[in-house]
Amino acid sequence: MKPDEKSGFFLDNHFCFRYNRIRILIGSDDMFRQGEYRIVSKKNLAKGIYDIEILCPEVAEIAEAGQFVQATAEGFFLRRPISICDIDKDKGTIRLVFEIRGKGTEKLAELNCGDNIDLIAPLGKGFKKIGKNKKVICVGGGIGTPPMVSIAKEYGENATAISGFRNMAAVILQEDFKKMGARSVLCTDDGTVGRKGFVTDALRDEIKAEKPDIVYACGPMLMLKNVATICKENGIECQVSLEQRMACGVGACLVCVCKTVKDGEEFNSHVCKDGPVFDSEEVLFDE
Repeated sequence: MKPDEKSGFFLDNHFCFRYNRIRILIGSDDMFRQGEYRIVSKKNLAKGIYDIEILCPEVAEIAEAGQFVQATAEGFFLRRPISICDIDKDKGTIRLVFEIRGKGTEKLAELNCGDNIDLIAPLGKGFKKIGKNKKVICVGGGIGTPPMVSIAKEYGENATAISGFRNMAAVILQEDFKKMGARSVLCTDDGTVGRKGFVTDALRDEIKAEKPDIVYACGPMLMLKNVATICKENGIECQVSLEQRMACGVGACLVCVCKTVKDGEEFNSHVCKDGPVFDSEEVLFDE
């Protein structure tokens, strides 16, 4: 497949062209697709939380754990960023699990099986993967839990998934972790199911029992900051996926800028393009 320069154009240093009704965008270090793809299944996991599976072989083929999509909500100019929950390269599908947080995601939740959804995907930089025989801990807080599914899947029984929710009614995706062989540690704020308390308490206990080779985390910024602190205290590599408001999704604007540091020098990094996954020691959580 080769781009036709006569029908292509440049957008923010990306060369764009169409192939079989799918727009391909190629940059210096990334490649993603834009097109309409069919929803093949839809589930309501909890109040206001939906799980949709999308048939998009071109996306599934190159998608990695930790990346995200930009989805079009009908009637809205800006797309909605949604983390990729799971990738099935054999079936050519990806799963998106999202929570209704406004009119845009409410519109997306109206889509049903058989409908098409317009996506730009896969976007951003995903999680660093180490050997499958390594021990890992995946920490998800609330709607930050979905990205943990795809990375835990890479390690199967060598993964421990720690998930935190407000209460029993908000719990999602625990069966997914168990199905792939991962050990699931469930925490709720009120103790209605699982252990009562924060995911950081569970993380400390797991590290005492067996030190992992790496920790992956996604959730509220305060949770990520505390996870990063625990990992630093214990000399454990940690990768965090930041949840941030976005506009373009490809690094062309400044909506999702965050402060990072590398080799002692501070940078303004784009969560959409430089992340959403960062080494925890690079993120300035208090900025």
